[in-house]
Amino acid sequence: MIYKVYYQDLPDEIPVRERTQSLYVEAESEREVRDKLYDRNYEINIEFIQPLSDAHLNYEKESDQFEVENV
Repeated sequence: MIYKVYYQDLPDEIPVRERTQSLYVEAESEREVRDKLYDRNYEINIEFIQPLSDAHLNYEKESDQFEVENV
């Protein structure tokens, strides 16, 4: 399953919607996503992890910025 991860780049600042970044990760569960991203120090900055349904995934694939992370 593909998950969309919303996170903040700056851990010392309050989350601001305009600075929210996202990335896509393939994993079996939300816990596995967190484990895969632990080494990248996103763990403390993750706002939300969203599993993508087939329809949502197809919509996201139409974006130029869609790229599944290799972790």
